[in-house]
Amino acid sequence: MKRLKFLLLVLLIYSHSSYAQTLSVEKIMQDPKWIGYFPSNIKWDDKGETIYFDYNPEGNPADSLYKINIKNPSQIEKVSVAEKKGIVPANADINMAKTHKVFGKSGDLVLFDILSGERKTLLSLGDRINNAKFLANDSRIAFQSSNNMYVYDLKVGKLEKITQIKSGNKPEEKTEKLEKREEWLKEDNLALLQIVREREEKKEKTKNYNEAISDPEPFTFYTGNKSLSNLQLSPDETFVTFNLISRADNKRTDVPDYAHFSGYTTDLPARSKVGDKPSKVELAIYDLKKDTVYFAKTDNLPGIKDLPDYVKDYPEKKWEAKEREVIISAPSFSPDGKYTVVNIRSVDNKDRWISLLDLKTGEIKNLDRQRDEAWIAGPGIGWNMGGSTFGWLPDNRHIYFQSEETGYSHLYILDVSNGQKKPLTKGNYEVFNPKISNNGKFWFLSTSEVHPGERHLYMMPLMGGKMEKLTSMEGNNEVFLSPDEKHLAILYSYSNKPWELYFQENLPNSNPVQLTHGQSAEFKSYPWREPKLISFKATDGAMVPARLYVPKEDKKNGAAIIFVHGAGYLQNAHKWWSSYFREYMFHNLLADLGYTVLDIDYRGSAGYGRNWRTGIYRHMGGKDLSDQVDGAKYLVANYGVDAGRIGIYGGSYGGFITLMGLFTAPETFKSGAALRSVTDWAHYNHGYTSNILNEPFNDPIAYRRSSPIYFAEGLKGNLLIAHGMIDINVHFQDVVRLAQRLIELGKDNWEMAIYPVEDHGFVEASSWTDEYKRILKLFNDTLID
Repeated sequence: MKRLKFLLLVLLIYSHSSYAQTLSVEKIMQDPKWIGYFPSNIKWDDKGETIYFDYNPEGNPADSLYKINIKNPSQIEKVSVAEKKGIVPANADINMAKTHKVFGKSGDLVLFDILSGERKTLLSLGDRINNAKFLANDSRIAFQSSNNMYVYDLKVGKLEKITQIKSGNKPEEKTEKLEKREEWLKEDNLALLQIVREREEKKEKTKNYNEAISDPEPFTFYTGNKSLSNLQLSPDETFVTFNLISRADNKRTDVPDYAHFSGYTTDLPARSKVGDKPSKVELAIYDLKKDTVYFAKTDNLPGIKDLPDYVKDYPEKKWEAKEREVIISAPSFSPDGKYTVVNIRSVDNKDRWISLLDLKTGEIKNLDRQRDEAWIAGPGIGWNMGGSTFGWLPDNRHIYFQSEETGYSHLYILDVSNGQKKPLTKGNYEVFNPKISNNGKFWFLSTSEVHPGERHLYMMPLMGGKMEKLTSMEGNNEVFLSPDEKHLAILYSYSNKPWELYFQENLPNSNPVQLTHGQSAEFKSYPWREPKLISFKATDGAMVPARLYVPKEDKKNGAAIIFVHGAGYLQNAHKWWSSYFREYMFHNLLADLGYTVLDIDYRGSAGYGRNWRTGIYRHMGGKDLSDQVDGAKYLVANYGVDAGRIGIYGGSYGGFITLMGLFTAPETFKSGAALRSVTDWAHYNHGYTSNILNEPFNDPIAYRRSSPIYFAEGLKGNLLIAHGMIDINVHFQDVVRLAQRLIELGKDNWEMAIYPVEDHGFVEASSWTDEYKRILKLFNDTLID
């Protein structure tokens, strides 16, 4: 009897273990809370003693703020509402002595003592206070309020408004305008009646006298119909600079919400389409001594009239070499105020200039020109001027920035006094988030030097030299330095391990200590695969990186699925926890069922330098698609995959590639699921599309060969289209137009699933579940014998 009970217990445990390790679409697509709870938004307190982070161990609807004191790292505490309100904003400015911070809050100007933790409200304006900054001597503070610049003197407690800027147009003087008949009657009456004439003359003399003895009206600058941004004061307090933006009136689209709570169909305001008229951005200089405003001049920039190379494809069109529109950034002042530098970007995004600005004249002298016939971008460079790596070295002479000059984004310094430029890093890897140390002697920077799919923090001498690796964990180490730079808070993950918080001393070979353990028991009960990082040779000889999921030998079904990540410029064949975590879990499920799964960092993906990034220029659906085709051939040649049983799927850009695959490479892909996919690039947004394909009215060739809707007649396999109806990014209109095209072509091997309450990124577990059950059914029904 005891033996029988023991056997039953063993069977029960075995049965439970097997169940726990069985994946289903319903399981992996449920609310992500089932995976566990993981930290995000890491920040230190000002003393470097406490790490704050967003966390949700209680399973609440949203994360809350938690903290760990490094003196007691085993204890995680939830931050009270009162303490949360008392945290100094991340954008607070710190003085040169590193003793105080200043910031605006609810109309107050607040001074924070870092050592004592005390706060002092310096003044209350009522109006919002922005961009509070210490001036060079730390005894004065500049800030913006209601489009004007103010200076507060800490020593005497005096506030001074130093600009007079008003929105709108200057009021016109009211003068009585008389018609010709009325004018004649007035003059005739004054000529006839002496007393009336004398009174009018006396009134005019009194007016002129009062004007002569009164103080002149202060200079006021009116912005007209332009909006103001980036108001700032030069270190010597003699100039104020600001950007003026003239926004173009572009026609916007509406997205109908058929499931609106009101019961009525309601239009959601959405974006415009590619080909927008650009907004005009000017840099204004307010000379405080001369009480006048003038503008920076960009007409002498080298190459300002250069035409793009693609114009040679349109010999029949007359192209005019004219001064291109540019976007000019807020100036960056050297700490001593001697030099002023601006970043300038051409609106067509093919040029970036770094230039000296003469504040007295508005004249610009160029220091460095970065030209890309595709488009300027890359780590530390960005799609626009926001978020770019840029700043000054402590010597007040050198600026630092990133450039893809060598084909990879690296860190450079440039001496503005003589224009000499020097690379500080080099090699076939990329640099991320460089920061100068507190003592001004070193850099802290992250790179992909070890492997394109890894990120580590390094320390390097300020003027360049040997880099010393500070992190050791294989995967992604997103590092947050403590204010005193003695410790590292590390947000770390690996390919099959979600993000957790670690802590270590800021020294080489230090052992990191794990502070959070958020994985649920249910999630840990399944042996999540570590995808194999491989590379295969493309038709053009390029080595294409990818993630590979291989089923067990006894489970192989001879079919394969290729996943196409979204965004285009994104990296997914890496060693850290993917933002596509649902797809990662789905690929584990597919491998359990016997599918071989390949996830490719195709041409256009991030992480592999400029040539990889721009490999899709003027032809999306070119090399990015051929990489998928070559990946399929690689699976057939090396992993026993049947060439007639290969599926493809992806969302957004991945949905676009899926359509292009089924329409233009039907011999490779038997079935595909296109999710929230772009079907016609002429209907997508301007900022993304115009960089890659230029503008449809200037470069129609690029749009014709890149848009799936023009190739729909090529569909032979099985197609599932899935789209949210309130998608304000890739509009539902995209798939509606494609559906009509497929109907007109007489295609009957496709179906569409619509999701009435979903935007571009699905949020409801029921929608995720329904979508992926349909994807799995498509592949099971069409790829498995």
